[in-house]
Amino acid sequence: MTDIVRVKDVMNTEVMLVNGRDTLHEGLKKMRECCTRVLIVDKRHEDDEYGIVCMADIAEKVIAHDKSPERINIYEVMSKPAICVRDTMDVRYCARLFQNFGLHSAPVSDESGKIIGIVGYDDMVFKGLIRNL
Repeated sequence: MTDIVRVKDVMNTEVMLVNGRDTLHEGLKKMRECCTRVLIVDKRHEDDEYGIVCMADIAEKVIAHDKSPERINIYEVMSKPAICVRDTMDVRYCARLFQNFGLHSAPVSDESGKIIGIVGYDDMVFKGLIRNL
């Protein structure tokens, strides 16, 4: 029997949380500074949900339409609500969730719903699979 590898064991704890009203240009600068490919858009209030912006969103909604990152706000590009995964989820189920919903990465939340990390296919493969080889 193999040990269960949980999302919290493989996730990246470097999360770039941004305000949806920031310009995409500001968001891209933060992405470059932090070497990340995903932005998590913070909630505006307690009853709101997190959003997410990945490179595909930027390519499809900005570059393909020849729009300027300086003139677009992050909220115009984000996907919301973001599908979050629990930190205690087995990475096998996380991979299935990604496959079922066409995801490449997702925010990771703790039991209180606070974002504590981000997980992607790379994390699951390189940190999860290799650890069991």
